[in-house]
Amino acid sequence: MTEFLSAVAEQSFLQMSLLAGLLASLGCGVMGTFVVVKRITFLAGGIAHSVLAGMGAAVYFGFDPLLGALMAAIVSALLIGWIRLNWKTQEDTLIGAIWAMGMAIGLLFISQTPGYASSLTSYLFGNILLVPEQDVWFMAILDLLLLLVVGLFYRQFLAVIFDEEFARLRGVPVSFFYLLLLCLIAVTVVLLIHVVGLILVIALLTLPAAIAGHYVHSLGGMMLIATVLGSSFTVGGLALSYSPNLPAGPTIILLAGSAYVLSAIFSHYRLRRRARQSLSMP
Repeated sequence: MTEFLSAVAEQSFLQMSLLAGLLASLGCGVMGTFVVVKRITFLAGGIAHSVLAGMGAAVYFGFDPLLGALMAAIVSALLIGWIRLNWKTQEDTLIGAIWAMGMAIGLLFISQTPGYASSLTSYLFGNILLVPEQDVWFMAILDLLLLLVVGLFYRQFLAVIFDEEFARLRGVPVSFFYLLLLCLIAVTVVLLIHVVGLILVIALLTLPAAIAGHYVHSLGGMMLIATVLGSSFTVGGLALSYSPNLPAGPTIILLAGSAYVLSAIFSHYRLRRRARQSLSMP
């Protein structure tokens, strides 16, 4: 740890990596809570893996892969949301098809790119150590957008998350806010691409919020704790991977996954103990 802290003080690329990790943790703490509470992890997975189509097309046509990722993420979020609202009987199959087709389209574009853009592998598996400064600014803008929209429409999102039918009766345009929620999740996926890559993005999006859900039951409390946990996993994963020269993304996910398993075990036995105590009370 001492070696890592010394390197952070001296190396600008590590400072950029830490800043990128903290920015990504803010997004995943806020939006991951919605994903966990609403139980739409599969939908978020479909959005995340469809992003590769936009990134592959961006590289093929010569513009920023992150911009292509953002465009593809929003399009897939709207498409998946429309399917969920209108095709519930075939929802899982259609989302799975979009998931697979998005990745296939991305791989086709990459294969046809002159010289083959091998740098895109960093977007698949993450490479937080190579985040350029302009991408950090891009992530900061996306975070501000997320916080602004969530702050403006927090009550509407609460209504959609917990009781769609009651929200409709109160006059809330449920379909609009549901699609907006999926678009914000799409933005969060783009935030996390640099940190852990497309393949592992769902883990970092959901695990901190799931751990927070073991101990608090308010949405705001879960968001706060999930953000702190996401930041801890990101910084801890970077520190653990630095000296042995391990890939940072998988290390971050292993740390988060281990914490979740331990938390789930602890939470399970805590609930059982409380149940025994309540039964033994006169």
